[in-house]
Amino acid sequence: MFRKFGINSSLSFWLVSLGIFVLVQVLISAGIINPYWQNIIFWGAAITMVSLGLNLIYGFNGQFSLGQFGFYAIGAYASADITYRWVRQDPSALVVVIFGSILALVFMFGVSAFLRRFYGVATLTKFLFHLLATVLGFFLAVRFINPAIGKSVYAALNALPSEVSQQIVFFLALVGGATLAGIVSYLFGIPVLELGSDYFGIATLGFTIIVKVLLDNTDTLLPFPEMKGARGMVGIPKWTTWPWVFICFMAVVLVMRNLLHSSLGRAILSVREDERAAELMGIDTASQKILAFVVGSVFAGLAGGIRAHDQAFLHPTMFGFLPSFNPLIIIVFGGLGSMTGTIITGFFWIFLLEGVLRLYLPEGFETWRFVVYPLVLLAMMLLRPQGLMGRYEIAFLRRPLPPLRVKKEMPVAVEPTPRAEEAVA
Repeated sequence: MFRKFGINSSLSFWLVSLGIFVLVQVLISAGIINPYWQNIIFWGAAITMVSLGLNLIYGFNGQFSLGQFGFYAIGAYASADITYRWVRQDPSALVVVIFGSILALVFMFGVSAFLRRFYGVATLTKFLFHLLATVLGFFLAVRFINPAIGKSVYAALNALPSEVSQQIVFFLALVGGATLAGIVSYLFGIPVLELGSDYFGIATLGFTIIVKVLLDNTDTLLPFPEMKGARGMVGIPKWTTWPWVFICFMAVVLVMRNLLHSSLGRAILSVREDERAAELMGIDTASQKILAFVVGSVFAGLAGGIRAHDQAFLHPTMFGFLPSFNPLIIIVFGGLGSMTGTIITGFFWIFLLEGVLRLYLPEGFETWRFVVYPLVLLAMMLLRPQGLMGRYEIAFLRRPLPPLRVKKEMPVAVEPTPRAEEAVA
């Protein structure tokens, strides 16, 4: 439709996105979208961000994973702890997570550069070195940085207007939760990505269960009494707004789109198509697997922060075994290797299950979803195994093709014929 007016795919995508943002914001401000449906929209955006991360890992890189909800939980609890303590005049979580993550990343980068000097370093050795680097970074943040600058950071941010300082703290909380999820996924991926696809999926499922058990015991095994363990964390500031949801969602879409269209994205796709052939072409398949796994986990951690500050309540059962299958169902329905299918199916899935079914079907019907899930998945695998959208992408998300190079033909000198010479004479 936009091509009739000479508008390219990129500009039309931004115009449509801006129109959706303005429309939803106007409807929320006017009260037409009530808090219930606003929660559904925010939840749909969060679960779609998690699903896009899983699609990068499974659909584009070919690594079957069931661990996205573990990183979703890490991002949610880490960001919630930062803001929970901040509103109670305790900046320790903010300082430790931000500066600890920075130091851990610096030390891990140094360790990676050091280990690259040696050939044939064992996987366990890599894991231990990176684990020690991470522990050292957070130890320095807890032991030295927080006592030194914690009060100064709190005073500096509080000197700003309250609305400005709140938005800065919320931004840092989201970044801190996503970064922490990425660091944990990197450490977890070093040894586990050596496994085959099916075994890797079982290992990631075990990771999700471990995270859930730790969250059940945050007030006993872990030194976080404010999380209250199996009772659930309350008192989280409700700072998630539609502009924040839209910005984070668009950031995930753009980062994933640009990554897939880069040379790294081509390498990630090559691992899915034929890992052995990719190795023969000189591609470091282990690095590409870790890259896709870490980026997908960062998306999940960011979504967790958005979800935590929308509900203002967290409970370990939100990140348990059964809910962890939702992203997998979404990407299978939408189509493995299709961002468009994941985005459409993610919002549709939440609108259908949490909106339409709860409002218009008899009470208690929602418990039947665990019977409907496998039946629908079975029908999908039999009738349309490529998913609803297959690998279709809208124009903006497709890889732009380079312009065709038309070979210019050199002019050929034609010798004059005898008749032409006579005519000229």
